[in-house]
Amino acid sequence: MNISKKIKMIVPRPTNIDPARQRQLLMEVKWEDIKQKPGYDIEDVDETTTEPLDDSVKIVCMSDTHSTQEMAEFNIPDGDIFIHAGDFTRYGLHSEVEEFNTWLGTLPHQYKVVIAGNHELSFDPTTHEEAKEYMKQVGENSTKGVEDIKKVLTNCVYLEDESTDILGIKIYGSPWQPLFSHSAFNLQRGPDLLAKWRKIPTNTDILVTHGPPLGIRDASLQNPTSGTHSKPTKAGRAGCEDLLLEVVERVKPRFHIFGHIHEGYGCSTNGNTIFVNASTCTKQYRPLNKPMVLYYPVNCNKNI
Repeated sequence: MNISKKIKMIVPRPTNIDPARQRQLLMEVKWEDIKQKPGYDIEDVDETTTEPLDDSVKIVCMSDTHSTQEMAEFNIPDGDIFIHAGDFTRYGLHSEVEEFNTWLGTLPHQYKVVIAGNHELSFDPTTHEEAKEYMKQVGENSTKGVEDIKKVLTNCVYLEDESTDILGIKIYGSPWQPLFSHSAFNLQRGPDLLAKWRKIPTNTDILVTHGPPLGIRDASLQNPTSGTHSKPTKAGRAGCEDLLLEVVERVKPRFHIFGHIHEGYGCSTNGNTIFVNASTCTKQYRPLNKPMVLYYPVNCNKNI
């Protein structure tokens, strides 16, 4: 049975996202205040490719492919480093992880870096039981533990609150985001999330998180009720305030790559960091957004 058929078979657990959505609406107000401060003037960058530079490392970015990578009708550009910012599955099925790993092996990039997202239920001990439930629904072996599932990713460097150094570029990856529903790597806004962000080394050149920082390509939309013809409505800001402050005030990476909010696809900058929402899928889980291409200059300081 192919992956798409398995995904359609799954009956997900019911969730109540109303409290989180109310908090997101409050974060909209918070962002209006923060963006008045120096360093938080965010401008959109229209291109999906930064300007090529001599003697630079070419980085290709994707996120939120949700087991649709084989359905995409665009070519993935060649490059030196491929980065995926999480949500490569819909439910964290073992078969989804295997298929994603096989696909990674077909890519020509010498180096591949991957983090998990909130849909990788089998990667987080707090949601692993839910993933096992879904595996049973589609007839898969559900006896593998969290570490066994992670070991399926043999064709990349998997990062979870840790760094790797590739071609002299320090890349840090983290899967966390503010609590939204009972999904993987969710934490309450405040001290719990701040503790994760304070693990990011100050000398990080490229930061990869699944969730966005507050105010930057994090505007969420709520789909209309099934059977209606109304348009999606605004659902506030899903980004994390503490992540924003750590990135802008302390870490100041050259690139911050993320996904999570599909409708936020695109690039923005505050003049020091280029922020990239590399979500491949649209709000309707269609893989229409092309990979982002970034160029990291060799032997220069990390800011633009």
